[in-house]
Amino acid sequence: MEERIIDAGEVRLRAMVEGSGPLVLMVHGFPESWYSWRHQIGAIAAAGFTACAIDVRGYGGSDKPHAVDAYAMERLIADNVGVADALSPGAPAILIGHDWGAPIVWNSALIRPDRFRAVAALSIPYQGVSPRPFAELFDLAFTQKNRFFYQAYFQAEGVAEAEAEADPRRFLRQFIYALSGDVLEGSWPADKTADATMLDGLADCAMPLPWLSEADLDYYAAEFNHSGFRGPLNRYRNHRRDWEFLTAYKDRKIEQPALFIGGTRDLAFSMIGRSDPIEVMRRHVPNLRGAHMLEGCGHWTQQERPEEVTKLLLDWLKSL
Repeated sequence: MEERIIDAGEVRLRAMVEGSGPLVLMVHGFPESWYSWRHQIGAIAAAGFTACAIDVRGYGGSDKPHAVDAYAMERLIADNVGVADALSPGAPAILIGHDWGAPIVWNSALIRPDRFRAVAALSIPYQGVSPRPFAELFDLAFTQKNRFFYQAYFQAEGVAEAEAEADPRRFLRQFIYALSGDVLEGSWPADKTADATMLDGLADCAMPLPWLSEADLDYYAAEFNHSGFRGPLNRYRNHRRDWEFLTAYKDRKIEQPALFIGGTRDLAFSMIGRSDPIEVMRRHVPNLRGAHMLEGCGHWTQQERPEEVTKLLLDWLKSL
């Protein structure tokens, strides 16, 4: 595996690259890094592909612009295109994303079908372009009812940064544990008021977890000690800007071959609030070739269940 700095046009991104063949571009979520794909990179490369896992802008070894609007969806889609142009100039690439990386790859496929020929997403299904900005929805459902919602807490610049950066290792440990399949019921408090902080009432755990070693957590903590949390949190501050951009594509479907993998204990999947998110997704992604829910798996899909996820991804990749 080779570490490379890729000129994506507006920013330079750190990427871990291995193998040769069709490009498979992996995009992580919050609060992670290329390292979240550590179990998949080698296997995808060995199957005859160029496996590339990036640090999204704002993270790790990638550029970290300061402005909030530098993290708008339109800019992140352009980053994916820039990586594809650099590593696969003559052929469209394949996308895989998790958490925030999922909407980033879904929308990259939606808007640039000329550059991306297939898309897989973990944890977050595609639900089409919302009729309202997501920030308005969580304001109505949570903030106006004096209920805490983490994305509302992330809106004010500097507030969540201060909490997370006071002790990045602790923040990561508690945040990761609270969204994992290992956590006990009720460990993500449902009764927090809107003025609470992220860590208020959040469960903590003894390390290691069955799927996350002390060394793994050390790596993540070192990355955030270096990069800080502003860039990653800025992603959450673009809901209205993203909605204004994506509304122009509200009647378009994702036509490329697609795959979805989720976990039955993933709060990010269940908080969507629809009775059957996968059935909704099928209406917007007509070439969905598989939708797999892993029993007992939490939010960190490819890390909690590396063998199952890798096999599902390889079977899908080989079918393209």
